[in-house]
This record gives sequence, structure tokens and C-alpha cells, in this order.
Amino acid sequence: MLAGSLWANWPQWRGPDANGSSRSARGLPVTWTETENVLWRTRTPSWSAATPIIWQDTVFITSAEEGSVRLREGRRPGSGPAPDKIFLLAVNRKDGSIRWRKQIDSGNKLFRKQNSASPSPITDGRHVWIMTGNGKLTCLTMDGKEVWKRDLQAEYGRFGLNHGYASTPLLHGDRLYVQVLHGMHTDDPSYVFAADKATGKTIWKVERPTDAVNESPDNYATPQMAVVEGRPQLVISGADYVTGHDVGTGRELWRIGGFNPTNNPANRTIASSLVIGGNVFTPSTRGRPFIAFRAGGSGNITGKRELWTNNLGADVPTPTTDGKHIYVLGDNGILHCLEAETGKVIYQGQRIESGTYSSSPLLADGKIYCTNEEGTTTVVKAGPEFEILGVNKLDSHTLASPVAVDNQIFLRTADYLYCLQKK
Repeated sequence: MLAGSLWANWPQWRGPDANGSSRSARGLPVTWTETENVLWRTRTPSWSAATPIIWQDTVFITSAEEGSVRLREGRRPGSGPAPDKIFLLAVNRKDGSIRWRKQIDSGNKLFRKQNSASPSPITDGRHVWIMTGNGKLTCLTMDGKEVWKRDLQAEYGRFGLNHGYASTPLLHGDRLYVQVLHGMHTDDPSYVFAADKATGKTIWKVERPTDAVNESPDNYATPQMAVVEGRPQLVISGADYVTGHDVGTGRELWRIGGFNPTNNPANRTIASSLVIGGNVFTPSTRGRPFIAFRAGGSGNITGKRELWTNNLGADVPTPTTDGKHIYVLGDNGILHCLEAETGKVIYQGQRIESGTYSSSPLLADGKIYCTNEEGTTTVVKAGPEFEILGVNKLDSHTLASPVAVDNQIFLRTADYLYCLQKK
């Protein structure tokens, strides 16, 4: 729970601790259907991989325009023409009614499993920010009034990722941190910048160089924050490296390599780094390698600060943690549990419901929630003993990650936003 809040919140993509977990959620449901343990469900205008965020009694979600390809009709993202408009919706948490809908962009584009509504919103309870895949970064009040808006592609050049831009900014203190790591379809350098959350103005902007080639510079992750000697450092992963940056100036302090040992030209990276205090856990393409290291130092720290390395990372889903254990969900529905400090395998290769997993796992209330693209969520007991507690099927394609607040789970499918609660 955030300080001063009367409710628990889920303010950004990976939650209040930026690691896909909730320390305050209790009494969450283990089983559900499309009607059982459903407090409400609200039809969304269209599909999106963006995760809902929650602040007190409001849920925010992004969506493309009505009339887009409906995945329940048997088609998948990218199989039809893209509608034009992109919206941010505010949903009443009590009953699922739409409080307001604001157009935040136009020119929606489809890229395989994502569209221009892929980045998730962010809020501090006073304002809500949203980036689109087209580079429109907007600040709104909680009741949907626009405060400021920027067009990053107009300011800094066209995005050049092979599958479209999908990174969610990181909110930390009074700043938004944005990364644009690309290279497949551009010769422009990758960059990172910090913007004042109140005005949108750039505080600093730095290039983020790499020797990665072809598609390997492309990254779809979200920035993270590590604590080094009591001070925050911005962590940027992707393009064959992880780098640490001074939050005041953006200056690169250190970088670590080893994430593309075969020099694979298609080493695009999707899963975000996981941070526990000053330790960073970063998967590579197809999860090989998965490197844990201590943030900090100076210059090239490759081979100097590693904690452990294995090949048990994930390609698309970002791992989650309780601080002691790391839970890694593979795209193929294989779950691993590792000891964070040592990399010791607690259990490995446990099969959950078959299918493809693109959403990231949720850890809450002593349970791990893993949702596949067919809309089936497997609930696994958290801890060193692997045990499946429930398997729950919703008949709708699902790309967004589940989130938990208080005694409720919010799950966004292609057709509906569900609020799940024990009855």
C-alpha cells in the first residue's frame, strides 16, 4: 500500500513495488468462471496487451477504437485492418460502469500481438499518464482533462522497432523515465530521458549506445529503479546490455553485457528486468542467459558483479518475486522457482495449463496467477512446494497481465475487463 492511501493501489504496470506482486491483497479467489466469483465485467472497445491499473475506486485501461478485429471471432492481432482511434478509459471499480473515455491518440497500428494501445497507464492518484505505441505521451487529471501532451516521434525521430513500440514509462518521484531502444528499422540512436511529471518538459535526455545489430537493439521492456548505496539508480535493459544511470543527469554509470553470447542478430528482448533492492535479474531472448548481478560500480562491470547465471529465464513474461524467491513463467507454460540471492533451483520445469503465455505472472495472497493467451489462469501456491490450486477458463484471448488489489483480481481479456471477487 502506498503511504497516505486509504486503499491499496496498483499504480503502474508491475504494481506498487514494480515487481508484479502485491503485499496487501488478501482473500483472493482461486476459482472462477465467466459468471462465478465475478463481481462485474465490462465490455472493452477492443483488445490490448496493456494491463489495467487501479487507484482507489477507479480502474484505468487503454483500448483501440470500436470496430477493431474481435479476437473471439477466431482471429488474432494483426489479422485485419486497424481502427484509427486510441482511448484511455476510467472504470468505476464498484460496478464496472464507464466513468469517462478520452481519445489520447489516432493512427492505431497492429503488430502481431500488440497494437498502439500496448503501453499501460501510470498514476499517482492526482494525475494519470499514458504513452501510446505512436509516441504520444499524455498527462490527464483523474477526471480525464488533458494537462499536457507530447509527440515523441515528432520531437526525437521515428521509432524503429520491428514490432512497434510497447514500453511503459516508469514513474519515480516527480519524474517519468522513458526508454526508446530501437534499431531494426532505423539508424537513429536509442535514447533515455526523464520528464517532469507536472509539465512534461524534458529534464535530461541521453543517447544509449550499443553495438547490437539488426533486430537485437529492439527492446519492449520498462525501466526499473535499483538502490545502490542508499541512492536510486535508473536501470535500462535491452540491446544486449543492462545500463545504470544517474537519475539526476542521465549519465551512464555502468553497463553489463553477456546477454547475447552468440551475437544473435535477432536478440530482441521483451521481458523487463526484475529488481530487488540493489540486485538486478535480467532475462535474455528465450531466457538464455538469465543473469543476476549487483547494480553499481563504474564503467564496464561485465564479469565483475554477477551473482549467478542460468538458462531458466523467460522470453516474454516478466518474472515476479516476494524478495526471497523468484518465479519465472516461460512462454510455454513451464514454471521455475529460484532462490533470489543464490540462484538455487527450488523447483524447475513444472508444467501448468498448456498454451502460450504472453502476460506476466501475478504474486499475491500466497498465490501465483498465470494467464495464457487462451484466457486460462492457473493458480499456483507460492513457496518452495509446487502445487496447483485451481485452473480457470475464460473464453477470450488474453495478453494483459492480471493484477490484484485488496480482495479483487482484475483481468483484462480481448472482450471484457473482469473484476473477480469471492462471493
